[in-house]
Parts: sequence; C-alpha cells; structure tokens
Amino acid sequence: MTCVVVVGAQWGDEGKGKVVDLCTERASLVARYAGGPNAGHTLVVGGEKTIVRLIPSGVLRPDSRCVLGQGMVIDPAVLVDEIDGLTRRGVERVQERLLLSERAHLILPYHVLVDGLREARASAIGTTKKGIGPAYEDKARRLGVRAADLRHPKRLRDLVSTAIAAWTPVLLALGGEVPSVEAILETLAPLGDRLTPLLGDASRAVHDAIQAGEPVLLEGAQGTLLDIDHGTYPFVTSSSAVAGGAATGLGIGPTRIDHVLGIAKAYLTRVGGGPFPTELSDATGEHLRTVGHEFGSVTGRPRRTGWLDLPALRYAARVNGLDSLALTKLDVLSGLSEVALCVGYELNGARTKELPVDELDSAKPVLERFAGWQEPLEHARSISELPRAARAYLDRVAEFVDVPITVIGVGPGREASIVLADPFA
Repeated sequence: MTCVVVVGAQWGDEGKGKVVDLCTERASLVARYAGGPNAGHTLVVGGEKTIVRLIPSGVLRPDSRCVLGQGMVIDPAVLVDEIDGLTRRGVERVQERLLLSERAHLILPYHVLVDGLREARASAIGTTKKGIGPAYEDKARRLGVRAADLRHPKRLRDLVSTAIAAWTPVLLALGGEVPSVEAILETLAPLGDRLTPLLGDASRAVHDAIQAGEPVLLEGAQGTLLDIDHGTYPFVTSSSAVAGGAATGLGIGPTRIDHVLGIAKAYLTRVGGGPFPTELSDATGEHLRTVGHEFGSVTGRPRRTGWLDLPALRYAARVNGLDSLALTKLDVLSGLSEVALCVGYELNGARTKELPVDELDSAKPVLERFAGWQEPLEHARSISELPRAARAYLDRVAEFVDVPITVIGVGPGREASIVLADPFA
C-alpha cells in the first residue's frame, strides 16, 4: 500500500492524532485535507502532550514532510503561532518540512467575528468560534482570500475590501463592529512574510510522492457524523470530513487511495448541539468524561459522553469504505462493572439497525450489555494480554460493523497501542 487515508468515524475527537502519529512511523509524507483550527489533534510522546490544530499530526516524526491541502481553511496567525510553538518545544525543522497549498482559503478576522456573534444567539449550533463556517461561506460565494493572494498586495487589498463590504450588513445586524481593511492588512503583512515561502502546489506534491511509491498518509479532521453532506445536519462542520474528501481536498484521483483506516473510540463523545441517542447523563457518563479526559483540545469544553453506537459506526464504514478500524481508549472502560453497545434503535414504533440520520433525535437506543473488567490495560501489547471481557467487547464491535479492528488504543501514549496489522503492508 502506498496511500492511506485516516478518517474519523464518529463525531470527531476519536484520537486521530495518536493513530496518525503511530502510522507516520512508515509514512514519508502526511497531508491534511479538510477543516481548520477547529480540529485539535492530541499527541502524547514520552509523556509530553502536544496539540496540533492545523499542521498534520505527523510533524513529530523528524523526517516526515507535512502538507496542508486546499480543502482546508487556514488562519495565518494560528499557523505561525503553531510553527513557533513546535519549534520552541524542540521539534526539528518544522517550517522547512511544511508545504501550504496555494489554493487553501484563509480565515480572516471578520470570519472569526461573525462566527462568535452568531454563536451568541439562541440558535447557536455549538461551533468552536474559530471562523470556519464563514470562511467556507466566502469560498462558496467566490469572495474568499486564498493563500496565494498573500503574494500580491494589491489583489489582497481588493479581495479583503470586497469581502468586508459583503459582510458589513451581517456584522451590523448581529451588533458587531466592522473591522477596517487597513487594520487587517497591517496584521496580515508579517504573517504573509512568514507563510509565502511555504506556498506550493499540494496536489503535485502528493501526486509525485504517490507516483514515486512513497508511503503517504492523508489525515482527516472532525469525523464522519460531522460531515457537511453525510453528518447529522445542521449540527455539522463546513467541510468534507469523510474519506472521499481526501481526493477533492488534496487534488488527487480516488484511484490513488489504497486503504482507508477509520478511527473510533471504544465509547462515544460529542461536542456542541445535536442528537446523541446513547448519551449518558449519569455516573457512568461522568466516569467516561473524567477518566477519558474528555474536554475539547481546542475549546476546553466538556464533551458529552455515551455508549458506542454500532449502527452509526457501520454507517461510517459504508460512506468511507473502511478497510480497517482503529479503536482507541479501550482503557477508559476499565473499572466499569458493566459496559454496553448500541445495536439498533426504537423509532416510530418499530426497531431498526440502520442509522436514521435525519430522525436521530427521535431514536431510542437498543442496548446490548456486557460484563465489564477491572484490570488496567495500559501495558497490554497483544490481544492475549487483554481481559476476556474486553476481547468479547472488541469481537462484537468487529462483527457488527463488519470491519477488522487492526489497532487498539490502551492508553494516551504513542507506545500504548496494540497493532495487529500495518495499513501500509
């Protein structure tokens, strides 16, 4: 295998950062294809925690090249701050190993302002207030500013002026102040000086690496159930979070993708609003939140927690074409006397095993219960070292979803993993 996509199979926060970092031991190039700084991928190496928001999770591997694709939206200030933060922490040659797509759209201060003002209303959907949605809006209505525009001061001024004029009625209606063009350009000037040397053709870089037979990892953000087309609309993100988004977000053909690895937790979490049939608002839910450290890596917000939803995971397997599955945070379930899996729903007086995406708020989960286990799992490195109850749990997940589990996370660290198969093999 040459080209592997790693994709979130739930509502994001599945532990993609750890799995990408694990897989990049083999990959020479790692590319992000969607989302922006609303994604926080957490890496724990040698007991030290690192959170990346825009830069691909493979950056901690000193020989990996990292690409930010045109499907992303980039906040220039966040990217520069992230580069500097990683450099201060001793990560080698961060800037030299980055390529930023010339075609990636920029998140500018007016996008962040609009996002925050909208989220202050009663109709808020729970965004991260990072300007993601408004930036993608500008992209769709042909008012976006792209990274390549940082090279051209006059064009940049014209584009920013036009965009602010278009947003002015919205900002005023929301009770906000309209930022000045001059202030934005003054802020962008030093950031542009830092970022323009990183600009390049992401499509060509990824294509060339694949053609050369290099192992290439394509990293998603958020998760399948937050996908703009396939998620629980309107409580979704603004980009294509599924595996198919890798082709459009990086400019490669779908036939170049050899393997799709889905990431899911051994339980389920969600941030922000929207339906969540298996949500737990009791001591068990608090156990999952506390033991699993379920607080947003970007926002710090506590995540909603619940049992693993197997019909939703099987849906994710279908729309992504999953070849294998990484199940993270199995260790968080240790200490529970009983664990459960959702295997269907009661809906409109009938039972279904299919995910009712557009009626999920009315669905009641049908739960299958299993004996729990008390043993800590962090030092397990093979299936045989797991408690029998944990193995039974994993077997049921793989059977229902009909996708083999090839990676099992048993702790936060890079080494706390059971790897059953190499996606690049």
